[in-house]
This record gives sequence, C-alpha cells and structure tokens, in this order.
Amino acid sequence: MILPAKLVHDALQKENDGHFEEAEMGYRSALQNIESSRFKSSRLKKTIVEKIKLLNTVIEYKKMSKAST
Repeated sequence: MILPAKLVHDALQKENDGHFEEAEMGYRSALQNIESSRFKSSRLKKTIVEKIKLLNTVIEYKKMSKAST
C-alpha cells in the first residue's frame, strides 16, 4: 500500500500547485495500482475516484473559461 499512498501524495502536491492535468494522471496511476493490488482499499479507491471527478470538472471549467475570453 506504500506505492499508492506515494502516488496520491505526489498527485495532491501537483493539485495544490495548480497542475490539475498532471494531478489527474497521478490519481489515475494510483487508482490503477490499487486495482491491480491484492489488497484493495475501497475507502482510498472511492477518495481517488472523487478526486478525479473533481479535477475533470476543474479542467473543463478552465478550458471553457479560456475559450470565452
């Protein structure tokens, strides 16, 4: 479970720095790692899925905001 936690930590840092696309990729990597693991953490998986949804919304909003300016 150490690798998914590190991937989530790195993605969270990228998210906090405003690098939303990179953060989304990091969360997706963590999710893939959890799904391929024998010891699945449903709580962590649910949190990551929610983060990905939120980041997708933020990324789309930024794209729409740039297009309207």
